[in-house]
Amino acid sequence: MKIKKYLYVLTVGLVVLLPLSCQKGFLDQRDTANGTEQAYFDKPADGIALVNAIYDTYQNADLLKKSLWYYANFQTHDFFNWGNDRFYNTYSIPATFGAIQVFWQRAYIGIARANSALPIIAKMKDNGILTEALANRLTGEIYFLRGMTYYYLASSFGGVPLELTTGANDGLKPRSSQDEVFAQVESDLKLAVDLLPWKEQYEAGDLGRATKGAALGYLGAAQMWLKKYTEALASYNQLDGKYTLLPKFIDVHEADKENNDESIFEVQFIPAGTQSWGAGNEVAWIGSFGMPEEVSNFGYDYANKGLYDGFQAGDLRKIATVIGPGDENPSPGIIAKGGIKSYPLVIAGFNRKDNNGNPNPDPKYVGADGKIINTCGTVARPWIGSDATQLRSGYYNEKMWRDPTLTGNSGDGIIFGAQNQILLRFGEVLLSKAECQIRTGDVAGGLATLKLVRDRAFGGSAPATFISEGKTITDPLQMIYHEYRHELSGEYSTFYNLRRAGVATSFIQEVYNIAIPTGRELYPVPQYEIGLNPNLTQNPGY
Repeated sequence: MKIKKYLYVLTVGLVVLLPLSCQKGFLDQRDTANGTEQAYFDKPADGIALVNAIYDTYQNADLLKKSLWYYANFQTHDFFNWGNDRFYNTYSIPATFGAIQVFWQRAYIGIARANSALPIIAKMKDNGILTEALANRLTGEIYFLRGMTYYYLASSFGGVPLELTTGANDGLKPRSSQDEVFAQVESDLKLAVDLLPWKEQYEAGDLGRATKGAALGYLGAAQMWLKKYTEALASYNQLDGKYTLLPKFIDVHEADKENNDESIFEVQFIPAGTQSWGAGNEVAWIGSFGMPEEVSNFGYDYANKGLYDGFQAGDLRKIATVIGPGDENPSPGIIAKGGIKSYPLVIAGFNRKDNNGNPNPDPKYVGADGKIINTCGTVARPWIGSDATQLRSGYYNEKMWRDPTLTGNSGDGIIFGAQNQILLRFGEVLLSKAECQIRTGDVAGGLATLKLVRDRAFGGSAPATFISEGKTITDPLQMIYHEYRHELSGEYSTFYNLRRAGVATSFIQEVYNIAIPTGRELYPVPQYEIGLNPNLTQNPGY
């Protein structure tokens, strides 16, 4: 039986409401695997639970980190993989890579849930079970989640099959073109914009749901993929006054500042009360796996020193994005914890004794002052890991090193964290808006919008001269491309924005003198899916 056919035939029973995860606040679910539509959709809470299940698509670390984050950051070569996924370092991603299979399958499960939910919500509205206001909001959430899911599929794979109904096909559709998929994204998100409330119109218990602002943000991005820059600009303009840049860039990703005034859409997580693998929890290893091996026993991703060196002098985003030898962790939460010197591995290494019981500290845990180290290694002894076959750079992603509860595979073994993951924020929207302004002839307006982002980056007023990679940049669009990198590296967007702008390969060539092999800007279509669907074709270059 083909998997897509399976998903669509059994959507109500086995796909729509499987309780797959622990979620924050509004995302409660219950097991309806053995139920029927008539038995379970007879009160408002049932319709809400139906839609809540769609959010679960993204509460998965393989999808978020190993698919979206890897693509956004490994493809730029601003970060590298250490571990089983080193093929990213040479653009040699295999079509059998498990994470992109998880991405594809979870995406289409989410789409199947959305397609199934639309007629059920409509029927509940017609039957008077849902008020018009609630039914409209839930329908808006469905269109948003389906549109956003197709957004990431098309951004990552190019054209993909468009499944828009339930029970009416066999799941063997061929790929639509990339533009056709983004046209559908645009359509879904326009419907969502008309139906969803603004963030401030939700009750506190619904914080984290899709909003009109989130729909407008992704709508503008989809319109940019379609080169509809005037329309995208109009979408982005509606966010003015609804969101704001946080005064301090360091605060954007702090663990205690989730769902802040800059955040437009973020995936919600809550602690699951267990640190066991395979325990059904959906807290994630997204943070701990990128912390240095010397702190966490992991260090599965690390930064390119070129990213660290490429920031303009005085740019406060540098230390809030990537830290290296001799740098203290600037996170207020980590500082309050006691800093790097408070981690169990650091303490144990510094307090190590020889066989006679005499002090014999591990040199990598001794700071430049001879005391217990409180920096990410030292210039003399950078934290490059212990595997001689692939030494790390000594530079690490500060944006993900923010949860003070995590110890990794040390101490109490706190590997899994519950920090939300921001997929879209106002800083990115302003840069995209500036690109639209420049592309539609309003260069002065675009530079003024860009200045808002750069002023925050420099703590008040950005230098008049734009410097990146040690070079003066004067072309307005090039400024935008470099700002995508300096503002968003270590998050979920950089390579997506460069590919959308049509400059990904040339930009990486300019910055790192690395040529992306032809066709490798895209992910390969998972080989497993091609085996299931003979109408699927592989991306050129794989």
